[in-house]
Amino acid sequence: MLALSAAAPLRAESGNAAACPAGLPRTIETGPQGKFHVQGIAVDTEKGYIYFSFTTKLIKMDLAGNLIGSVDGMVGHLGCITFNPDDGCVYGSLEYKNDDIGKGIRNQLAQEGNNNGGNGNTTGFYAAVFDTNRITRPDMDAEKDKVMTTVFIKEAYDDHTAVTENNGRTLKHRLGCSGIDGTTIAPGFGAEKKDKHIYLAYGVYDDTLRTDNDYQVLLAYDTKDWKRFEQPLSQGSLHKSGPAAPDHKYFVRTGNTSWGIQNLAYDPASGNCYAAVYKGKKSQYPNYSLFVIDGGKPARRELLQGFDTPTEGEVLSLVPAGKSAGGIYGWDFKWGTTGLCPLGGGYFYISQNARSKETKQQSSRQMLNKKSQENSVEFYLQTTY
Repeated sequence: MLALSAAAPLRAESGNAAACPAGLPRTIETGPQGKFHVQGIAVDTEKGYIYFSFTTKLIKMDLAGNLIGSVDGMVGHLGCITFNPDDGCVYGSLEYKNDDIGKGIRNQLAQEGNNNGGNGNTTGFYAAVFDTNRITRPDMDAEKDKVMTTVFIKEAYDDHTAVTENNGRTLKHRLGCSGIDGTTIAPGFGAEKKDKHIYLAYGVYDDTLRTDNDYQVLLAYDTKDWKRFEQPLSQGSLHKSGPAAPDHKYFVRTGNTSWGIQNLAYDPASGNCYAAVYKGKKSQYPNYSLFVIDGGKPARRELLQGFDTPTEGEVLSLVPAGKSAGGIYGWDFKWGTTGLCPLGGGYFYISQNARSKETKQQSSRQMLNKKSQENSVEFYLQTTY
């Protein structure tokens, strides 16, 4: 057993408190998958497949950890992913940019002799859509094998490339937008659960001197008519086919976090969205690493804090539980930023990523967890291997 801090949203399992759902193993191992770490996980419980984003490739395995197929050749940053049971596709955030993350990816790929047409002079942010039925063998090509289409996210592009004023400084990147990462599919917020949307969360730069980067930003899109936007991606010539604006642009006040929401996951058992982040660096905030966005409360329109020019936005609420400071609720939790996947019935797979000291290869172990109570955000954690 693993002893966790009482303040953490997971706690050690006692006895058989977290019995496994039928067919779901307690652990799933990826084995070594290269030099890039896992970014997100998604599960198709009906067909028995699990999907992993390893930054530049998507991996498909069965629940026993056997490799079924993979999509390789991406020279951008494939981040958080989510499975949509309505169309059988995996959706994920995909970024092309020339900041530290983009340069790091290209440098590593260059060392491995893989470029695939990408260059650092082009910026683009996309929702990637993977046709999972077509992923049938390893090393399928993201551009050539017709397994992936993309939709351009203009709103994120506009904020990333904009110049803004804050506290007398002229700054790049409106809202601190570094791109997009956290991705989930969920109904609307509030008592009336409306049609499902895809939610794409901004990555946010951790500039501690600006005050307009203290919100998480979620773009909401209805995907019913997205087929007209979807295009295969040519990484040497990025397209801009996508919706002109999101249906909603939500804000969640958490204080600044390093790179924004890493994993965003809708939990149907509670109706809430879990947001795992790298801790922020501003001393005036509690800098939690896990937040839960209240799905039962509608957004409220209000003035956003920290902006030179009065700016209104649709602000969502955090679940009032866990630790709290300055009106911000959250938890300190080691895991979740590399994979957080609700399975229904209060069960989750949570990724525990690792890097071999000898080979530098990255891997991930998925641990089955269960919420301790129906209306709680604490879990029992199975920690025996």
